[in-house]
This record gives sequence, structure tokens and C-alpha cells, in this order.
Amino acid sequence: MNMLWFQGNRMRLAKYSFQLFLRNLPASKTILPVLTLFTKDPCPLCDEAKEVLEPYKNRFILQEVDITLPENSAWYERYKFDIPVFHLNGQFLMMHRVNISKLEKQLQKLEQQRAGS
Repeated sequence: MNMLWFQGNRMRLAKYSFQLFLRNLPASKTILPVLTLFTKDPCPLCDEAKEVLEPYKNRFILQEVDITLPENSAWYERYKFDIPVFHLNGQFLMMHRVNISKLEKQLQKLEQQRAGS
């Protein structure tokens, strides 16, 4: 029983230490927005979209989700005819092609929110 208590406290200490570590990093290096690309292989439009996104790669974390994997079957049913599809921080952003003006607007909005906090 004591061992479990100790492990729980150690876990809290690690979590607290990590939060302090994040707080002491410059804001620009802490939390970048996550741009999720729903894709499959092959996907020429997805490859083209990644090329278009290249100049922006330092402003977000690109997460690719292969909709053909069994664990992503819900995304497959939703987007099988529409890839590439993009979500920004979990919210639908765009599909089929990269809309640079829409992406830029949303990134600026998130960056302003982050700068204000």
C-alpha cells in the first residue's frame, strides 16, 4: 500500500515538474497548434497539400491520420471521399485543398490568443 502511495506522489511530482518546465520555456516554444491531416496511401492531393504547407511548418505540429487503419474506421466513414481533410486543434478547418488564407487567419488568431495569455 505504501508503494502505491509513493508512486502516486512521484507521478504528481513529475507532472508538477513538467508544468514548471513548460512555464519557464519561451511562449513560442511551448504549445503549437496541431494541424491534423486525414489521409491515406496513396493520396496525391495530400502530398501536394504537404508541399503547400511546408513554409508554415514552424507554426504548427502536423499530425497525420491514416483513415484506412482499423482504429480510424470512424474517420474513414466520415472522410473517405474527401481527403485531404484538415482539422486545427480538433476543429474542422478545410478539405480537398489547402486554403492558405483560411489557414493563415486561424493561425494568427491562435497566435494572438497565445501571446495574450
